Amino acid sequence: MRQQSHRDARAARLRRAAFALALAGIVTLAACSKKEAAAPAPRPVVAVAVHTDGSAMAAASLPGEVQARYSTPLSFRVGGKIIERRVRLGDVVKNGQVVARLDPADAQKNAASAQAQLEAAQHSLVYAKQQLDRDQAQAKENLIAPAQLEQTTNAYASAAAQRDQAAQQAALSKDQLQYTTLMADHAGVITAEQADTGQNVSAGQAVYNLAWSGDIDVVCDVPESALAALSIGQTAKVTLAALPGRSFTARVRELSPAADPQSRTYRAKLTLDNAGPDVRLGMTADVALSAASPSDSSVNSVANSSAKSAATESGSFTVPASALFHDGTQPAVWVVRPADSAPGVGTPGVDTLELRRVTVTRYNERTIVIGQGLKDGERVVLQGVHTVTAGEKVHVIPPLHPEDFAS
Repeated sequence: MRQQSHRDARAARLRRAAFALALAGIVTLAACSKKEAAAPAPRPVVAVAVHTDGSAMAAASLPGEVQARYSTPLSFRVGGKIIERRVRLGDVVKNGQVVARLDPADAQKNAASAQAQLEAAQHSLVYAKQQLDRDQAQAKENLIAPAQLEQTTNAYASAAAQRDQAAQQAALSKDQLQYTTLMADHAGVITAEQADTGQNVSAGQAVYNLAWSGDIDVVCDVPESALAALSIGQTAKVTLAALPGRSFTARVRELSPAADPQSRTYRAKLTLDNAGPDVRLGMTADVALSAASPSDSSVNSVANSSAKSAATESGSFTVPASALFHDGTQPAVWVVRPADSAPGVGTPGVDTLELRRVTVTRYNERTIVIGQGLKDGERVVLQGVHTVTAGEKVHVIPPLHPEDFAS
């Protein structure tokens, strides 16, 4: 009986051990299945394959603006109240034409006071001269002491100096009166009005802005990537959006030696040849740079040839501005790297993202032109560039409206 009870107890222990092992296996399998289910799925991204623009000159085409070669503010040389303005915005003025006047009352009083002081000084000088002549005649006869003659001579010299001072003050007051009339010092056109009738202005405060007539410039900002292809004296072809079908020849006359601290571009000024009256100030222009002339320096020629060969080899790519990202301070784009492009990297059969630095040669309103950094056929992320990370697993989906991303 005892032996039977011992066998039953042993069997019960074996059953409990088997149950525990089975339960542990089930828990392990459940844990494995949870880990597999938690693996993230590849993230969908909007990307398209890019292709070269097929134009080597696209990177050398820059937007610009038509401006006068010289533009200066017109201001009074004295302060006062404006009582009259004779020209308005857009008026053409001639050299020496009166454009505005100040209230001359105070200046007239100062001029009259200075003139009265000059007349008094002249009378004093005449009296001192007469006294000097009398004393000199008496001194010859030894009728006066030498000290008295010295005093008379000194009084005459003092009167002469006072007369000269009064004359200079009268001339200055006369100039001050003339300065109440503002005249154009060059022929040109009024491009801005900065003060109105009845306003009190200080000396040097701008009242108008005058664009001189004569040479017309096209001003554009050159990125540093295109700087090597530009030199003083180089010719360019200029087209104006307001004058379709026409083109003008321009020559680079000035190139900034330092980049703008904000845009990191270099200001270039080109003078238009034979700009007609239909070329108006402020028109938008497109500047297509031509090859450097043979008279350019050898250093510039080598730099230009290197830049052209690099542009021909890589080509340029026009992509939407929404694709632009930044790697530190450098422009960059997200490139979709195919699963089989880098063996041993990433998950087999899954595309990943790579942050690629690029060179932007032109910024347009909705697009950018990339000169270096991309290859033909590579896929570039167009949307959500600030929400992805390097090495992230993705799968590419086309844009919902492909026409919105057309170059």
